[in-house]
Amino acid sequence: MTNKTFVSDQVFKHNQTQDCWLIIQGKVYDVTPFMEDHPGGSELLLGSTGKDATDDFEDIGHSDDAKAMMGKYYIGDLEEKSYKIEPTYYYAPTASADDKTSESSIVKILQFLAPLFFIFALALAFAYAKN
Repeated sequence: MTNKTFVSDQVFKHNQTQDCWLIIQGKVYDVTPFMEDHPGGSELLLGSTGKDATDDFEDIGHSDDAKAMMGKYYIGDLEEKSYKIEPTYYYAPTASADDKTSESSIVKILQFLAPLFFIFALALAFAYAKN
């Protein structure tokens, strides 16, 4: 049997209970016959359509038996140029030198004002207690 090659847009069109394909590790699987039997339910499989489902599959922690079962649903490979395995990372912006200087100034001002505010509040409490 010759392996078919698909592009992601072809695979993503198969996103219904009666026609469900998944991309896992660059391979395409037609899991339609397994929809009703999947232990997590068909909703879980449908939630993995329209994207690379590799992370979803691996995060669940499938057994070796489940992984072996995948062979019967394999229908082809995803074309390399449409297969993106780079994870998306979100980085917090790093503070520039100007930001650090302004942060430092604010901290110094607060360190000066906080004790003054406390003394003022204490003085008000004593004045109120005398009346």
